[in-house]
This record gives sequence, structure tokens and C-alpha cells, in this order.
Amino acid sequence: MAPVLPRVGRRTVEALLAANAKDLGERSLVLVHGQYASGAPPRFTVTLDGEARRVHVRDEASVLGVVAALREHRSAAASSDVLVVTTGVDDEQLGWDVRGRAVRRKTLTVENAEVVLQRFGATALDPRMYRERWLLEALVEAEPAEGGWPRVGGVLTRDAALRVLSAERLGLRAVHGSSGEDGQVTLDADTLLAWSRTPAGPRRFAELGATERAELKKWLAEVAGPAVPVLLSLAEAGLGHDALPLGLLGAALRDPAAQPDTVLALGGLFGQVMPRRSELAVFTDAVEGILTRWIADARTSQDARQRVDAVLARADELADRAGLTLGLIASRFLPSSFTAQLRRTVAEARRSPSAGVAALADLLGHALAGLRPDQVQAAEAAVRVARRLNGPEPAVTGVAAAVRAHVSDWGWVDRALTVLWAGDPDGDVETGRDLRALYEQARERRQRLDQEFARRLAAWAAHATAQHPDGCLVVENVLDTVVRPLTGQAAPLLLVLDGMSSAVAAQLGEEAERDGWREIVPRPEAGETPARLAAVSMLPSITRVSRASLLVGEAAEGGQSAETSGFTAFWKRRRKAAALFHKAAIGGEAGHALSHELMTALASDAVVGVVLNTIDEALDNGRHGRGTTWSLADVTHLRELLAAARSYGRPVILVADHGHVLERGSRTDGPTAAADGAESARWRTGDVVGEGEIAVHGPRVREGGGAVVLPWREDIRYTGRRAGYHGGASLAEVTVPVLVLLPAGEEAPRDWVPLPRELSTPSWWRTQIGDVPESADVPADQPAVPSPARPTAPSESAPTTDARPAARSEAGPPVAESLGSTVVSSEVYAAQKEYVRKAPEAKVVAAVIDALVSAGGTMSPAALAAAISATGRVRRNIEGFVATVQRLLNVEGYPVLGFIDGGHAVKLDVPLLREQFLPKESAPETDDAEDGQREEEKA
Repeated sequence: MAPVLPRVGRRTVEALLAANAKDLGERSLVLVHGQYASGAPPRFTVTLDGEARRVHVRDEASVLGVVAALREHRSAAASSDVLVVTTGVDDEQLGWDVRGRAVRRKTLTVENAEVVLQRFGATALDPRMYRERWLLEALVEAEPAEGGWPRVGGVLTRDAALRVLSAERLGLRAVHGSSGEDGQVTLDADTLLAWSRTPAGPRRFAELGATERAELKKWLAEVAGPAVPVLLSLAEAGLGHDALPLGLLGAALRDPAAQPDTVLALGGLFGQVMPRRSELAVFTDAVEGILTRWIADARTSQDARQRVDAVLARADELADRAGLTLGLIASRFLPSSFTAQLRRTVAEARRSPSAGVAALADLLGHALAGLRPDQVQAAEAAVRVARRLNGPEPAVTGVAAAVRAHVSDWGWVDRALTVLWAGDPDGDVETGRDLRALYEQARERRQRLDQEFARRLAAWAAHATAQHPDGCLVVENVLDTVVRPLTGQAAPLLLVLDGMSSAVAAQLGEEAERDGWREIVPRPEAGETPARLAAVSMLPSITRVSRASLLVGEAAEGGQSAETSGFTAFWKRRRKAAALFHKAAIGGEAGHALSHELMTALASDAVVGVVLNTIDEALDNGRHGRGTTWSLADVTHLRELLAAARSYGRPVILVADHGHVLERGSRTDGPTAAADGAESARWRTGDVVGEGEIAVHGPRVREGGGAVVLPWREDIRYTGRRAGYHGGASLAEVTVPVLVLLPAGEEAPRDWVPLPRELSTPSWWRTQIGDVPESADVPADQPAVPSPARPTAPSESAPTTDARPAARSEAGPPVAESLGSTVVSSEVYAAQKEYVRKAPEAKVVAAVIDALVSAGGTMSPAALAAAISATGRVRRNIEGFVATVQRLLNVEGYPVLGFIDGGHAVKLDVPLLREQFLPKESAPETDDAEDGQREEEKA
């Protein structure tokens, strides 16, 4: 049997020509011992000594073939062309006639080591490489066509050779993000797992020789981690493209008690390459790690989102095919497990609010939670509504108390109900059924509330006036009661958001705080808690009468001209210039968001009012998408106006003229209630009052001759179907939310105090999921913040109510109330204080610690400022104060205290505080809550 000839490729030929370039000046024949690789180019051009020369390659197995090739070349080729003949014929058979015309007058032997040296421009090879024939052959064969191998200039090490060989053989340069800053391919598990999803990557590896595959697998395992052998084994078996999905399914064996059927099902998917359990665990961890990073990228990249979706959809498909879906219900990655956990969260919320909270925590831990905000929002709404329903049913004691309760509590229920009504975006039947059940339960309670409110409203309206509102803030008094007191420092900007309900105001207020605005309210009386302002609309609650009354400052009706003249006259009587802008006068010309006239007014000392119709227009025309949320960007011109107000130092008042109710799926496009005297969708005249209606009359009723019939049930309308309606007697329509905003950091006017997030948000809504144990089933009307007495010597400009949230038994250890004083009495604190000039008093620092512990470790800066003021000390620059306390508490740079949520909350790490300041031998045992907090933060 004839010996196997060495394979010769183009790169080998080029290396031989370069090594013998001097001899090619006299001779044009090169004889090479070997066989030219099939598929290699028979003709190509090389540069030798600065001259481009054409190369012709012939593979001949006999003497006659070699001679014929030489004759053809001499007769047809140019004089500068080079003929390379690869052959297995030895020199004695060829004879001197042929050999005399060849370079070196003999057949050249291919030495791969020499070729590699030449192709890398190396001075020497790693000695280990001479013993690895496969590696030298692979380096000769695999040299890139474009650019060749990188030039080394020194010793070519084995690792460097294997690195470039792996990148070329596997096609790793095609993997997005695989190259480091130096341009070299990064060889790690992430790169190789991403490579497995490339179209031809795994196939390229599978087509290599057995020896090369085994050696590359061994080396890559050393440099890229133990997950690589499993990945490359899957590629060898033709399963490389499914490596990531299979890795996710490997999580089914994390449970030591996994059933034999599960093991068999996974074995069927992996086939002959089924790894050992320990190897599969490592591979699964690596897969989950890269998917976690991909999912983070997918939040901002559509390409990354498509890549993630493809992997997860395939994993679900394989799981379903193998019958593994139920066994992977606790997976943090599969779409099917996310759906199952969403379904469980909503079902558990119906059964028990605390069970719903626990299930929601699991759902929020799912990797897809960040990519599916609508589903997460639905789950959170379900849990929040369940928590609210678990409390006692609210009672209506009067109109004033009712509108205040609506803007601070019941309106938040409306916000959640909007989400419940929209349902699960994926259309899961079970989830949708439970969401609808919670919605119906809450609506029944709200309907009883609206019925009682309507009865109270009718009795109140019979005698209420702007001069005698019976404890209410009425919409026509907002200018005088709320806006005018703010004119002392800087002229305010009044933004009238036509139709803004309390639910919408809650959303806009939250976002405004995140954007650097702080809500303020008039200082409450002693023993009372600061609360968001709410007014009562005119009746019926329609734009024509309610907005006109708001802007004129007295009971009125009319359109834009009446509003503009009345607004100007109101402020003129108070010796203030004023300007009011409606829709057509707000927008600017090309390149300008706001009109020149509006910007000029904002730059002046005039009180400026702007009417924004986006919300009211959405009620007429509907909104695109799910329509469950409102943001500042959704309201045309609102963000630009807030930015302008900030630049001119103006306080901002966000106020509605009335609220609204939403269309809830009636089956007819016509009226839902037939009645004579229908003047609008939600009010009419007449003497007969039907089911769900109430007759209202009085001096603030500006239509129907002072007497109208108003529906309090939201499903009654007298006109055609629209997205929403207003004019009726429900709380959502009559309540007018009023938000007064200052840029964060600016001092509140005299007799005004900050309204921190802890006070503007009901406790059942804001409770952090991770802080809620089984005792979460608390009465919904439990006060979120205690109402302590004023301090003995308050500052005139300081908040006089303690804005700390009530201590929750689950939020801190039994010694939480004394932790602050313990810390400031410690030796470590005394040592820290030596390095801080003008450190705050010990009692103030102790108050900060205790307030944060009582609040579960997190507070808004405004609430923390209120807690400090309760000590009799005022901190106007709370950010600077926190920075000082950080220097006291953050021993050796450890983050005991700091800002989170973009600076909108202050976080105290209680376990780390104990570790830094309390001697271990005397420190009490860390309770379960603190252990949980530490583990979560490590995770």
C-alpha cells in the first residue's frame, strides 16, 4: 500500500515560494513532495522580491504527467510564471532532465514547522508544537485567505497558535461582540455559547478531523471553562444550534429528587452526548449566565430581543416535546414558566393577599419580568387590589373627606382597575378569568362607594358655594387658595390638564418625582398628616362650566375667550400680570417646542396658565396601545413646559377641571340608558330619576337651570360610545386632583411642606414586595404614617409633622427603635466623627438611622427631611446632609448609606451597619429579615 502523501495547500505553496524566492529568478519549476488539496486554487498570484508572479499548480502522480506539465508550461506560460508540481514520484524516477530545471534541482519536502514559522513571521516555535503534528498541519491548512496569520515577531507559543486556530476554525470572528479592545477574539464561555447560535459555527467544528476536534475541545475547556466540552460535544452530534435551549432544560435535574422519567426525557433530547449530572449543572449555569446578560441587552436592543426570544421559544418547544414543561415550572427563563407564575400570582392574590405577595416576588425574580412589563403590571395590580379589598370597606362621611380620600386612596384603586380591565396581554384564559374576578369584586365595592358619595354630593350641592364650601376646596377657589399663595417667591405656572383623573394624577406625580420634582402641600394643622390636595368640580363635571370656573376664579361657564379674559381679570384684581394659553398658542415653530409668545411669558413675572387637552381628547378618540398608563410624555407639551418652568424657577401646579370614567366594554355603540333631556354623555335634565342616577340642584349647578340628573354608575351614558366620559356624579368625575411641584432641592414657601412619596401613596400600594411577610393581610385603612404632635420649637419653614412611615413589625429587628442611639454611642462612630468637620448632632444621626430602620431601610429624601425636622433641626439641602452622614457611616467606603433609584430614595443597609458599628461579641443575633435582605443584595 502506497504511503499517504502530505497534503499541500495554497499557503504551503506560498511559504515554499517565499523561502526559495532567490532561486526562482533562474528557474520557474518547483517540485513538491505531496498532494495538492482538492478545491485549492490551481492558479494564483504571489509577490516575490517585490515582483508579482503568476503561479500554476499541477498535481501529477507519474513521471509522464510531470514531464507533460512542464512542456505545457514552457509552451504556453509567460516567462515570469512559476509552475509548481506536487507529486509522489521520487527524484530517481524523475531523472536529471526534469530535476535540473527545478528549484534546488530536487523535490522539496514540506516541513510544516518551517511553513508555520514563515507564515507567522516567528523566530521560533514553542517546543511543544514540534510534537503535535495535527496542530502544525492545521495551522498550515487553516491560514485565513484575507491577511493571513497575525505576525508574531518572536516565539510563537502554543497558546497563541491555538487561540488563532480556534478562532479561524470555528468562525468566532462572526460572533457579535467576540473581539476585545485589542482586536483579538475573546475565548470564553459567553463567546462560544453565542457562537453556537451562528448559522454555520457548530457545523464547522463538526467537520474537523477527530484528532483536531478532541485537542481543541481539551484546550478550550482549559481556557474557556468546564461548560465548553458539553457545548462542543453537542456541536459534534449536530445539536450545536440547540445548545442554549438544551442547557436551560438541564435545570430540571437541579432537584436531587428529579423523577427517572425526567432523566430519561432529557437523555432523549441530548442523545448520545448526555453529560454527567455535574457536567450538565455547570453547562446550565453558563447558559443561564449568558441569557441573563442577553436579556439585559434585550431591554434596549431589538436584535438582542429577537435572539433571546428565539432561544426561549425553542427551549419551550423542546420541553413540550419531551414532556418537561411541568417539571420546569419553577424555571427563571422559560416563557411557559413565566406564564405559569403569572397565573399563580393572580390566583393566589384572589385567595390571600399575602400569598399573592409571595407569588409576585417569585414572578419578579423571573428573568423575563423586565421584558414583559405589561404582564408584571397586571400581576402587581392584582396583588394591590387584593390587599386593598382585604381591608374594611371605606365609608363616605362627607364630600370633603370623600374627595380627599379619593385622591389619596380610592383613585389609586381606579389606577389598578384600569390595568386589571386590560387583562393579560398574552391572552392566557386562566389569568384573564382571575383578573376579571378581582376587577368585578373591586368594582362592586366602588359602586357602593359612588352611590353613597352621590347621595352626600346631592345634599351638599344644595347649599354649597365658593364662599361657604363646607370644608371643601372647590374648583373655583383653586386660584385663590392654592395658586395665589405661591406668587410670593416666583410667579407660578398653572397647567390645566383637562380631564385628569386621580388615577392619572397618581401616575404623573410619580414620574414627576423621578424627573426631579418635589410635591408640596399647605402645612397641616397639629396632629394632621400632610396629604395631596383635591378639589370638587362644578356640576355637572363638564369642561364648559368646570374649567371656566377654575380659570376665572368664580362660578362661570364659557369657552376659551371667557377663560382667557376671566383669568387675566382675576390676577389683575390682585395686581399681577397674567397670560393664559390654549391649544393653538402653545406649540412653537420649526425647531422650537413652545411658541415664542409662551416662552416670553414664562420669562416674565406674569402668572402663566396653559390648558392641555390631551387627556380629554383621548376620552373622545381613544388611545393607541393598551391604554393602561399615562406618562409625562403622553401629554402633549407637558415635559417641555416642566423643563421651561424649572429653568425659570417657577413652581408648577398640575390641576384638572374634572375627572373621568372609562368605557368598560358595553356591547352597544348607542346610549346605554334611554332618557329624555339628555344634554351630554353623563348628565341630563328631567324630573324622573332612574336606577344609578341622582338629582342634584344648587348654586354650583351651572346647567339645566340649576337642577340636573347625574348618573353615579359608570356604565350609564346618554350618548354614543367613546373611550371615556365625564359630567356624572361619581367620585372619579367630581374629584379634581391638585399637585403643586417644586424642583427638588428648592426651599418650600412659608407654610408649605414637602409631601414625600410615603405620604402621597397608599400603604397597600407602595409596600415593597420583598418586605411583606404573611402579615401582609393588614387593614387597608391602617394609617401609613403616624401623626405626631408638632415639635416644641419648630422652625417657621420646617415641616412640623413626622413623615416617617409607621414601623412595620416585619421590616426590622426588635431593637430597631434604639439602633440609632446604639450606633452613635459606639467607639467606631466616635472614631469616624473625628474625620468629619461640622458633623451633625448625634441625636440627628440617630433619628436618621431609626427612621430608615422603621421604614424598612428605604425612604424618599423628603420623608427623611421630615424625620430630621422632628428632632427640631431643619435640613434644607437634604442631599448634602445625606452626603455628610455617609462619611460618618460608610466605614472604609462600605456602602452602609446611599442614594438609590436615581437619587429619589435613600437606602440604609441595616445588616452592614450592625457589622461595621456593633462589636460582634455584643451584637444581637441578626434576624431572618436582615439575613434575607443580605442574601437578596448578594444575589
